[in-house]
Amino acid sequence: MTHRIEADGEADAATAHAWAALGGAPELLEKVSYAPAGGVLPARLPVRELARATVGACSLAAAELAALRSGGAVPAVRVAEAAVATAFISERHLRIDGRKPTNFAPLSGFWRAADGWVRTHANYPHHRARLLSALGIADAGDEDVLVKRLAEELAARPAQWIQETVYEAGGLAVAVAPPPQSATRAAAESATRAMAESATGAAAETAIPLPGPALIESRHIGEAAPRPLPPAPLPASGVRVLDLTRVIAGPVATRTLALLGADVLRIDSPHLPEDPDAHADTGFGKRSTRLDLADPRDRQTFEELLDRADVVVTGYRPGAFDRFGLAPDALLERRPGLVVAQVSAWGWSGPWAGRRGFDSLVQAACGIATLEAAPDGHPGVLPAQALDHGTGYLLAAGVLRSLAERHESGGGHHLRFSLTATASWLMHGITPATGDTPRAAAYDAAPWLTERPAPYGRLRYARPPLGYTDAPRDWTHPPTLWGTDAPVWL
Repeated sequence: MTHRIEADGEADAATAHAWAALGGAPELLEKVSYAPAGGVLPARLPVRELARATVGACSLAAAELAALRSGGAVPAVRVAEAAVATAFISERHLRIDGRKPTNFAPLSGFWRAADGWVRTHANYPHHRARLLSALGIADAGDEDVLVKRLAEELAARPAQWIQETVYEAGGLAVAVAPPPQSATRAAAESATRAMAESATGAAAETAIPLPGPALIESRHIGEAAPRPLPPAPLPASGVRVLDLTRVIAGPVATRTLALLGADVLRIDSPHLPEDPDAHADTGFGKRSTRLDLADPRDRQTFEELLDRADVVVTGYRPGAFDRFGLAPDALLERRPGLVVAQVSAWGWSGPWAGRRGFDSLVQAACGIATLEAAPDGHPGVLPAQALDHGTGYLLAAGVLRSLAERHESGGGHHLRFSLTATASWLMHGITPATGDTPRAAAYDAAPWLTERPAPYGRLRYARPPLGYTDAPRDWTHPPTLWGTDAPVWL
């Protein structure tokens, strides 16, 4: 299915597709409009259209829930494209006491293989160690030496061999795939020309199989009684959210729910490290604690939190919590009326479902890196980690819509999202706006940035992009230090 974006700034077909996938009433789309901005998120693929549609749909879901709680009409939704573009690269705009965080470690990136290209991800220490170990490289500590050694080892080996060997060692590397034949025509033609001019083409014979047409998988479960939410100043006020997510997509979703009034408590394992800079970006409005679910005392604490939760959001590989008895169906059986939302990298079935993954790796493995290739054939990237951010706003919208449905008709809800489903929509389901220059000049992000003190230092950060009448313009508090909050509800 393809969609044409209208030039008048009103709700477009991409927004309509996202809203329909969320189960929203089509007549509410007339509430949505956009304030355009030139040069936002320039790419061959329609990233701008995806970004504004996901934020527009999330804003409409927030407006709908706000109206249900107040008993009034659904307020107008007006989303600024400049705000959306700024928020979609929030991690790049972040400054901590003037310092610019490093978003990708030296061993993360594109590398030539013997027969094409591979993309590695080694931001976390354990992934870095596994990558080096899989390739027989001793960790000498000197990054320049390691970069040179890694480049030499990868250049001597086939891309598919690298992908599978590193995966078996628990590391992260994927072969860069060519674009699927059904990708957006203009992007595919441009990428094909770049590949033809390159000395080395993509290694993989085909991109990984992408999910079918479902952007969102949703189930309404059980006959629990309606749970009307009382009038409140914000759509999600009083809603308790257990946040079991990491990196970007899940934390962006829960950061958005916190903006809208939810009490969000992020829970991490004490055995997994976290980048404090990443948490400084995605931890706004939330609290953060650490619990070991294999420890009886911590597990009891978790169970007490779960007993009073309204929403559980998970961002780990499929089945990661099943061994703890926390599979979605088990949660919904224990807590009728619960909203369980899951996000994964590679989808929920198929040979890749159980693999670790990040936005950058999905872009490489499904053909986006080749669609966005440079003229010399070097793989490219989207102007933002748009699969992560876009999926995050869709997930937040799905939770809000589930709360609205529970408010009126009861029951529990199980929602599933994946970066590959969002990638499929980007490549096959959206037609770029007419009249745009794909590589237009950058817009001014300054009006959409602000500063405040925080436990991490003075933060400069992107303001939230949600837009509806009386929408909050900032979070109630900055990010707390990762893992330092008490495991209790407010």
